[in-house]
Amino acid sequence: MSELQKPVDALDEVNEALSKTEQVIEKYQKQILFAVVAAILVVSGIFALRSYYFIPKEAKAQDELFKGEYYFQDDNYDVALSGNGGDFIGFEAIIDQYGSTKAGNLAKAYAGLSYMQKGEYEKAINHLKSFSANDMLISPAIIGAIGDAYVNMGNTKEGISYFEKAANKGSNDLIAPIYLKKAGIAYESINDYKGAVKAYQTIKDKYPNSAEGRDIEKYIDRAKSNN
Repeated sequence: MSELQKPVDALDEVNEALSKTEQVIEKYQKQILFAVVAAILVVSGIFALRSYYFIPKEAKAQDELFKGEYYFQDDNYDVALSGNGGDFIGFEAIIDQYGSTKAGNLAKAYAGLSYMQKGEYEKAINHLKSFSANDMLISPAIIGAIGDAYVNMGNTKEGISYFEKAANKGSNDLIAPIYLKKAGIAYESINDYKGAVKAYQTIKDKYPNSAEGRDIEKYIDRAKSNN
């Protein structure tokens, strides 16, 4: 085979490959077209679902939550939870109907805190645990509230574990010392003074300039005197 024949042969091979590709496309063009259309419909469907379902649903949930916040702030927890029989459906119904929305998620926190105020701690715990957040303020507060519920139920050790989780979650001068102090007091209530000293000492070492840190020495001394 001469050197001049090689480019020609290569070109023939390319043409042959293109011909086979065209045959495949012709053979499966319906399937290919269907797949492309299906992909377009999926994208369009997601956009439509977001525009005509999720966004209006979120807006409706936000509207209901706003009404509930009024009753919650007014300490009217029964109405906040169950509605007023008129223009407000209540946190429980918001959770049922709009649980997948951001407002529905917040309703879980409000419902849990409402049950806390009513002394219904198991319901409070269930709702608070179903709430999800990763920020540095709300999340530690909800975790700490779960701790309060456990302590109020008499399960102090479990409550302490949640106070410590809350302190770790909100590791700053504003949040962590609050829950470390709660943990220390709870430790003292079950005569675990070693645990109390550790919690108080953490405040002194890590958060000396916090509100809790300014007088933490007396708590440390008290726990040590009983240790």
